[in-house]
Amino acid sequence: MVSLETPVCEFGKDVIEFALPDVDGKIWTTQECAGEKGLLVMFICNHCPYVKAIRERLVRDTRELKALGINSVAIMSNDPSRYEEDSPENMKKVAQEYDFPFPYLLDATQTVAKQYGAVCTPDFFGYNKDMKLQYRGRLDASRKETAPEDVKRDLFDAMKQVAQTGHGPKEQIPSMGCSIKWID
Repeated sequence: MVSLETPVCEFGKDVIEFALPDVDGKIWTTQECAGEKGLLVMFICNHCPYVKAIRERLVRDTRELKALGINSVAIMSNDPSRYEEDSPENMKKVAQEYDFPFPYLLDATQTVAKQYGAVCTPDFFGYNKDMKLQYRGRLDASRKETAPEDVKRDLFDAMKQVAQTGHGPKEQIPSMGCSIKWID
């Protein structure tokens, strides 16, 4: 398992349009996922210990962001033939078990992950209401283990700022996670 960090935020970069199926086969577009104040695009998967360590916080934070006008969407781009845990069936189970308040989409061709420049799971892309990139950092100080309850909520605080001002913080700490499992 290779651990990677995300690159720094390219402030103002346009959102990448997508149309991908969720765990029930419904096709979701970028515009259908966006909220009134912005959109958080998350590249996650089921098997990665970095994602497992933050799933409950991810659900909490995306619920709270939705109330602020920021909607979220999760995209799974790993090659499920290499990790059964990342299969569409298991994506559906995890989405139901954790009651995901966002669509969980399958990027079977990995085209969307490549267009975004996603490198790891989790990898977060936070956009303002004009669909301009404002955040590319971590959820919080969690790594393979969940950080203490009282840590700074980096992603939540940044996206709350985006909802209120349209701009993300200049200082951002990169996300860290498992490399995306590319199709050979």
